[in-house]
Amino acid sequence: MKQRRFITLGSAFLIASALTACSTGDSAETPDNDAEANGENQATEEPEITFIQGVIGDNFYISMECGARDASEEFDVDLTVQGPEKWDAALQQPMLSSVTATNPDAILIAPNDVNALQRPLEEAAENSHIVLVDTTIEDPSISVSEIASDNVGGGAAAFEAIQELVPEGGKVLVIDNEPGISTSDDRVRGFEEAVDDDPDFEYVGVQYAKNQPAEAANFVTSTLQRHPDLKAVFATNIFSAEGAATGIEQAGVKGDVQVVGFDAGPAQVEALEDGTIQAIIAQQPYQIGYDGIQQALAAINGEPTEELIQTGFTIVTQENLETDEGQAALYASEC
Repeated sequence: MKQRRFITLGSAFLIASALTACSTGDSAETPDNDAEANGENQATEEPEITFIQGVIGDNFYISMECGARDASEEFDVDLTVQGPEKWDAALQQPMLSSVTATNPDAILIAPNDVNALQRPLEEAAENSHIVLVDTTIEDPSISVSEIASDNVGGGAAAFEAIQELVPEGGKVLVIDNEPGISTSDDRVRGFEEAVDDDPDFEYVGVQYAKNQPAEAANFVTSTLQRHPDLKAVFATNIFSAEGAATGIEQAGVKGDVQVVGFDAGPAQVEALEDGTIQAIIAQQPYQIGYDGIQQALAAINGEPTEELIQTGFTIVTQENLETDEGQAALYASEC
């Protein structure tokens, strides 16, 4: 790892005194004006950390950035934030390579793909500490810490919300982004396992909308054509939930088909308020970003780090939306 060398005022003064004493006795008594001018401690270069978001402009990652920025200000970190304009490993990988070439002390990153980012992150780890936030890679052992929501538990919680909304049971659909994304894969797995344990519900499968709300809307309407008795939809991220809400409105079944979304961005909150979505599972992205900076600093300073940190979530409904708990769970639009 890149090492930073610091010389305190006391050390600088002793070195200067020894050198001048060797040349002339009078000079040995001359104060080190440069050291005096620099104050009591010359050594304070800020650690350099880069945060590479999964996708820029996403309220989830904006909230995570807010946590990282607050921690950076608190702990005197030089933080740089960037991210691809859409969720695409082909866009994120060259961005990571560019950051790797600058050798920051640490890199916080939400990998867009468990496989495509493996080798680039292995190369980055040769000179920078890696903290994986939100998503992960096939072999995360190259990182000093992984920080993410308990996504399997989040998927199970989404099904619990559906059980409350549809106590009589029925058919349920999942709309996901795409396979190969660790977080949403876990949400789907947690949901599927929970459905399997309840004989009153029938799982009609998962559709992949690739972060396109229009695709998610199409999947809802086409599924309703095959399964007009569909009772509920679990949407695993912001874009899937937005599209599911649109599809239900287009099909004219608002209120008949229940939607549980994941994440608490403005679009989801608006849909919750107007009744298109009945519940949202809010993660804690601010805490993930804050913890990410703390773990990166611990690694930079040679201190122990936590291998895995899992943050919780809040189920937000119309009933608790305006409470302190509900409002605190909503994602930021800006820091």
